[in-house]
Amino acid sequence: MTDLVIRSLAAGEEHLFQQIPDHPALGKSAFGHPWASLAQGGEYRLDWCWVALRGERVVARAAWWAGPKDEEPISLDWFDFTDAEAAVQLLRTAPLRAEYVQLLPAHWRDDPAVRAQAQARIDAASAAGMKPLVERFQYEWTPDCGLPERPGRLEFRAEPDDERILDVLRLVEQGTLDAHARRAIDEGGVEQAAREELEFFQWCPSPREWWQLAYTKQGELVGLHIPARNQTNPIVGFIGVVPAQRGHGYAYDLLAETTHVLAEAGVPKIVASTDFGNAPMARNFEKAGYPIVQERYFMH
Repeated sequence: MTDLVIRSLAAGEEHLFQQIPDHPALGKSAFGHPWASLAQGGEYRLDWCWVALRGERVVARAAWWAGPKDEEPISLDWFDFTDAEAAVQLLRTAPLRAEYVQLLPAHWRDDPAVRAQAQARIDAASAAGMKPLVERFQYEWTPDCGLPERPGRLEFRAEPDDERILDVLRLVEQGTLDAHARRAIDEGGVEQAAREELEFFQWCPSPREWWQLAYTKQGELVGLHIPARNQTNPIVGFIGVVPAQRGHGYAYDLLAETTHVLAEAGVPKIVASTDFGNAPMARNFEKAGYPIVQERYFMH
């Protein structure tokens, strides 16, 4: 058998990455985001795009992504192969580490062919040392969905002080159902989880004045909501209720306000997500008219 060569792409080698055809039902391309290098007007740096070759034939590929100002990758977006062993060796060899985020159609396990393809990627990533973290519902609101009614129970105030935002995040992260936040708490406590959230808000290229705290009519703090834009889409950046105010359904009020803020900014769509295990938030998205458009499988 021809020796396996694993390396990153060089200038002008985009055609090598495209030797393996995109899957029609899973991955970035299946949801309207084809791979392209920065030189082609896309999002991917060639030195973060790796292939495994046997002779001149590509048998595995992987591409990591980050924002334009980031110095390290944030996610492993592409991972495809015709040779599972080569795919495992590729992930072990490439000097890049980030979450693997596999994009999947809703109810993907109900389709045997899609389930087999998804599981093959999960198995290869696991063999390379990655571990499942969480599965998430992905939502997409458009104006055709209609605006959710504002319950009118809360008052919203812009908060320009990052330290005040951080104080509220420290409260909100207590008892969180979010798997990423829970992992951060396991690693470094509530402080780490709160600071990671704040760093994400600061990373997003969206207006700072969109960050708002929510209060009852009596002036009691309820939580915060962060309408935002990431590098690609307007998003529901964060919805959080402080422990003392849980049980009143306020997360829906925050989601409705986020939707209105972004809609009033004229966005064509709003992207959002929540963990499978966060049933209360999933019900809020359903109530607010956010349809599920895909599922995501995270490994770290």
